[in-house]
This record gives sequence, structure tokens and C-alpha cells, in this order.
Amino acid sequence: MGHCLQDGRTLSTAGHVIGKTRRSRASRALLALLALGFVGASVGAAAFYSKHGLYGINVLLRRGGSHFVTVTRDDSRLSPSMRLALQTPLPTVTSPAPEWTVRSPGLETAELPVLTVEAGEVDRILLTRIDPSLFRFEVLTAPAGNVELGDWTNDRKPVVVVNGSYFNAKGFPDTPLKSRGVAQGPSQYDATHGIFVAREDGSVSIEDLRQQPWQPIISTATDAMVSYPLLVGPDGSARVRSDARWLANRSFVSQDRSGRIVIGTTREAFFSLDRLGAHLRQARLDLVIALNLDGGPVACQSVRTPGFERDFCGDWETQTSGENIILLKRVIGSRRWALPIVLAAFPR
Repeated sequence: MGHCLQDGRTLSTAGHVIGKTRRSRASRALLALLALGFVGASVGAAAFYSKHGLYGINVLLRRGGSHFVTVTRDDSRLSPSMRLALQTPLPTVTSPAPEWTVRSPGLETAELPVLTVEAGEVDRILLTRIDPSLFRFEVLTAPAGNVELGDWTNDRKPVVVVNGSYFNAKGFPDTPLKSRGVAQGPSQYDATHGIFVAREDGSVSIEDLRQQPWQPIISTATDAMVSYPLLVGPDGSARVRSDARWLANRSFVSQDRSGRIVIGTTREAFFSLDRLGAHLRQARLDLVIALNLDGGPVACQSVRTPGFERDFCGDWETQTSGENIILLKRVIGSRRWALPIVLAAFPR
């Protein structure tokens, strides 16, 4: 009897030890898995930061990121204007003469409807015309990806803001520029399109880079920005090579025969680059030269004067992958895209 009790106690104690050992092994395995997960997450975060920098982190935290999805020409995920722009044959578009409204001395705005016989209005170009003798221009940058259109407008208090030229995966300029006297972007760059230039003497121009290098121009500027393509050249031509299926909200900076700077942003994504250039050449804007800026969801424009406000950012962009059309879509989130580069106008 005593022997049986002793055996029972021994078996019970052994089971307790075995259970404890198993729990200990499970705990160690869980800790190992957590450690491996932490290491994997750390490696992934380090790789992401190495590729996208602080700009990429802020994009994920503030906007949730985006990706491309394959669509057809009549896909319901495209806007009606985009579906129309992908038809064959393409409808002919026209625009009436713009009706300019003076918002303050040297500053006018207009909206230019883009019309077809078949579908009526398919796009609308938001226009701002600025007299450089009454306004100064600055090219501003924020590569961290934490500044949106409203932030630029609220912090710096410019009267006009439009998105600038192209930027890389880390939010830094992809083309040469100068911001408040400081050169940024690549020092070696083959530019054959155009450059926006603001000088210390107050003069402002858009220069054709086909026959002259950008380096001497940018060296004497206070603010400047190389971009492409040239939508309207001084000879009336365009230097656009693009797939007609590449549609997006568009922004451009241009100069008319009176020397005024004309900024434009499209509300819709009806235009490919070549068709936008052709439309600007025939529109009654009296443009001498027009330079394309970055497009898609970063195509933004703000105007703030007493009694008038304009606050717009685009939504649309398609590209191609082989024979497929791909549409840029948000992953999650609803906030606007950050603007790492902008062109801003301030009263003198």
C-alpha cells in the first residue's frame, strides 16, 4: 500500500516535471519565433528605409501607400473621361477663349473647359496668370514627405502653389533645381526640354534647353527648376514622346507673349502629354512656351486671395506594362499625396 502511494507520488512529480519542461520548451520556441519576427521586421524596415527613406515612411504612415492594377480600356475603375480618351477614334476637343477674373493686382484666374461634340465637357484646365513684376517665385522642397498642398499654403503663406518637377523614391529632386539660392538634385543631367528660372533682379522666364545648357542658367538664378517635356516650344513645336494610354491629371508652367506666367492644372485625366501639348498650342492663351510638371495625384494647385480660394489635387494616373494598361490605386487611406517639390508665388 505504501509502495503504491510512493509510486503514485513519484509518477505525479514526474508528470509535473515533464509538463514544466514542455511549457519551457514552448516558451522558448515562442520567444525564438518572436525574436525571428522582430529581426525580420527590422531587416524589412531597414531595407524599406534604405530604398525609400523618410519619404516612404511618411507616405505609409500618412497616406497608406498605393499600387498599380491592370485595367481594360472600358474599365469602370477609370473615370468617364479616361475611358473616352482610350477610345478609337479619339474625339476632337476644343476650348473657348478663357474668361479671366482679376483676383488681386497682377493675379488672374480662369477655368478652361475642354469640350467634345459627342460628350460635352471632358476636362477642365484650372488657370492662374501672374505678373512677375508684382510677384516673386520660389522653388521649395520638402523631401521628408510630410508636407501636402495645404501645409505649403498654410506654413509659407504663398498666394499661388503648384506642384513642381519630378522626385525620386526618397522624395529628393530627380532633375536639377535651385531653391532659395541652394542647388539641389543631380549635378550631372542631360536636359533638352526646359527650365523655369527666377532671378535676383526680379525677372522670370522659361528657357528652352535644346540649344543651351542648364548649368549657366541655374548658376545665376535664385530659384530654378528643370522639367520635361516641353509642351509648347518657342517655335510652336512640342517635344513630347509618350504613350497615348498614359493619362493623368496634368500640371504645367508657361509664359505668354506679355511675359506673364500662366500655371495650369487639369481637373480630369483626359490628356496624354502629346494631346495636352497640342491643345495648349491651339487654345487662345497666347503662350510662347509651356513646360510640363509632374502629374497624377501630385498635380495640385492652390490660390488664396481675399474673396477667392482654389484648392485642388488630382486623383488619376495610368501607365502601361507591356500591352496592359495599369491604373494607380490607393492601398488604404484618403489623405492627399505629399508634395516634395512646389513652385510658389508671393506678392512683392
